[in-house]
Amino acid sequence: MGWSDFHRRRAVMDRVLAEARREGRIPFDLPSDLVAEVRDVFGTEERLLQALHHRWSQVLAGHLRAEGVEPEQAETADEHADGVDAVSRAWRAAVRRHPTLHAVVTASVARHPSLRRAHEEQLRLLALLSGLAEPHEPHDELVAVGATVVALFGRREAERSERRPAASPLGQLLRRLAPTA
Repeated sequence: MGWSDFHRRRAVMDRVLAEARREGRIPFDLPSDLVAEVRDVFGTEERLLQALHHRWSQVLAGHLRAEGVEPEQAETADEHADGVDAVSRAWRAAVRRHPTLHAVVTASVARHPSLRRAHEEQLRLLALLSGLAEPHEPHDELVAVGATVVALFGRREAERSERRPAASPLGQLLRRLAPTA
């Protein structure tokens, strides 16, 4: 894939996410030029969703690294000092910054086996990185631990959102700029 293909794929994914944000769903059944472009670039809904899942995985991995958690070391690390807290902060930050991407990927997991496998691997990784599971444990147990961890993170985030007063536009801008400083 050349740079022009890369940028075209990225632009199409951005447009799909913008449409999903407006419509509350992925736009495959909507009559538009976007559907034709998606089919031209990705071919199938599943391939588009795989690309979106890959993007989500990269976002999450970046947030994990920012918290000092190295996803590549999940299998070999003996202990993660503040694993649950670090993984929780990373996951919640990723969801807060990319809510539509997370929602589209999460909603699509059950429909496609390839996405389900990728999602299970991500849950397994979160279970290991949080320090709540060991690499030698059965795959299904690791996935269950990861799913529980994510459910708790989501519940905790929802509770915080309910308690948090709405921020002013200036406060929102400052929060967005602070991590880049």
